Amino acid sequence: MGEAATAGAGRGGVDLTGAEIRGDLEGRNPPIFLPRQPAASSPLLALDIGGTLIKLVYTASCGGGDGDGAELRFAKFERRRLHECFDFVRAKGLLGCNGTRSSKENVALKATGGGAYKFANDFREKLGVCLDKLDEMDSVVSGANFLLQNVPGAAFTHMNGQRNPVDVSPNNLFPYLLVNIGSGVSILKVTGNKKFERVTGTHIGGGTMFGLAKLLTGCKSYDEFLQLSQKGDNFVLDLIVKDICGELVCQKQGLSTSTLASSFGKVITSKKGLTDYKPEDLASTLLSAFTYNIAQIAFLVASLMGLRRVFFGGSYIRGHKSTMENISYAIDFWSQRQMQAVFLRHEGYLGALGALMSYGDDNGENVTLEESEDEPHHESAAPVGTSADEENENNIFPYLLVNIGSGVSMIEVIGKGKFERIIGSHLGGGTILGLARLLTGCSSYEEFLELSQRGNNLSVDLTVGDIYGEEGYPKIGLPASTTAASFGKVNSSKLSDYKLEDLAAALLNSFTYNIGQIAYFVANLSGLKRIFFRGAYVCGHEKTMDKISRSLKYWSKGEVQTTFLCHEGFLGTLGAFWSYENMGIDGLASHEVIREVLLGAPYTGQFPSLPVTEQQNGENNMLEVEVERLRNDNAALKAEVERLQRENAELRAKFGTATL
Repeated sequence: MGEAATAGAGRGGVDLTGAEIRGDLEGRNPPIFLPRQPAASSPLLALDIGGTLIKLVYTASCGGGDGDGAELRFAKFERRRLHECFDFVRAKGLLGCNGTRSSKENVALKATGGGAYKFANDFREKLGVCLDKLDEMDSVVSGANFLLQNVPGAAFTHMNGQRNPVDVSPNNLFPYLLVNIGSGVSILKVTGNKKFERVTGTHIGGGTMFGLAKLLTGCKSYDEFLQLSQKGDNFVLDLIVKDICGELVCQKQGLSTSTLASSFGKVITSKKGLTDYKPEDLASTLLSAFTYNIAQIAFLVASLMGLRRVFFGGSYIRGHKSTMENISYAIDFWSQRQMQAVFLRHEGYLGALGALMSYGDDNGENVTLEESEDEPHHESAAPVGTSADEENENNIFPYLLVNIGSGVSMIEVIGKGKFERIIGSHLGGGTILGLARLLTGCSSYEEFLELSQRGNNLSVDLTVGDIYGEEGYPKIGLPASTTAASFGKVNSSKLSDYKLEDLAAALLNSFTYNIGQIAYFVANLSGLKRIFFRGAYVCGHEKTMDKISRSLKYWSKGEVQTTFLCHEGFLGTLGAFWSYENMGIDGLASHEVIREVLLGAPYTGQFPSLPVTEQQNGENNMLEVEVERLRNDNAALKAEVERLQRENAELRAKFGTATL
């Protein structure tokens, strides 16, 4: 039993001695029995008011006698239905609780989350209570540690359809990585009780999934979206390896035909509109796209931190089997079975649990949004410190090459003809344009970019200010203008309620910043100081390049050098001096690109994969078609190589004896 087991006991707090889960162990958020908690004492209530949901944890008597103990019980409400939360608190008799009321003072409820600041006046006016505000990150970590140290069976894995409990020794718990998936995602390195640092986060989280789900499927609730996803087939919209290189090449190269290359990538070449797709297929595609992305970022951060134990929490997991299955498989895939995704049974209530644990804590005081002097910070990579005139053929290597096509491939280039694919992402240009076609009806990437320039992403994106108010969250360095959850502000399921240009602007922001973030983590993990970008969805498109540049500048604090390479020539001061041959990547046109570059994501979510003979009929007919297509592709590649070689010769002639 951990130190927290008796913290606050006898002082108006919670006695955690002998805590255990009761009821349906497979059910959602079963009560936690506290045998040593006095049943006759005043009930305790704590709230976590997030960007989308209000989560409540409260104590309740189990029986009629003082010796029957008490239970921790759980409830949640949508934040936009705050009045329902007020009604619940009144109905449960939780207003005169917590032993804080006297004839001269109001009830003080422990509360965390941005809404604790934003809606404090509403609680005072409607319920006559004041909110004792607690830092959100502190509360989330305290809640996770409470479960892991005091509640047997609170942690489990979910892989290949099997849920298995994880025995966590309180003496061997730290350090671990905590990935909290709410409207956005926060990633924390936890090294002890009340000892942690927020390493990073991502704006592509549960709010993004639900916001896009409303627009694409018309669903009214997140649970409805999850139910839809269970019935769908993401193969209808996702571009997989077989779609790109064909069955025959997959067999020859030893590739899985079902490897995900580009989420929503099939939409690009389809003549279907949004109404032509089944809501369940759209939901399935959304779920796989974003759960894989969150898992990938978690894997990269855990690798950077040197951690192998990754716990996932947050209200958007909901104990949903496909969500956990996707995350588990992705972590297993990218880590080559060196890491394990572990889930928490009461994952959506970590903040509220942590706030409840603070009752009876003498150190529990009202907090402000000011920067704490002893708040730990994540240190960025060392400054690059390389100027443009220092670049030459001898010191350009090694570098990270990020190729943005329908998907994203990331290659470490260490010398001429010496490169290897490190990782990739299925959220690339195909995802952007695929979603853009469904949401805005645009027919080309150029049309989408032009549309995005006239839009305002803040019309649909949830910001830190929307959650915390105009002060933002300076304690962890997040100003009010920071995007907390892309599409997190979407409340209506009617697409017509939103301007097409605003949706386009939000799409461009969300995915370009995501690509930049992943590229930075990969470069940092590989010790690379330069990142070069190329590909049809970035080169020559000023808006896209600007967004990626801003993303890299933000994540690296200006310490990573970003350069873009264009097919038509070379962009910028550095790019003008380098041909693909000089950069050592002219060999990318070879057939090995399929194995070394193409693969960008794990399996598509169908477990297990079907044998090739079951996935496609008419194999003999397809063979002839495939051979002909490969001949055409080979001719096109040869022509492209010849064109690049001509450009190289022209540039050499143009710059004469300039040092390369």
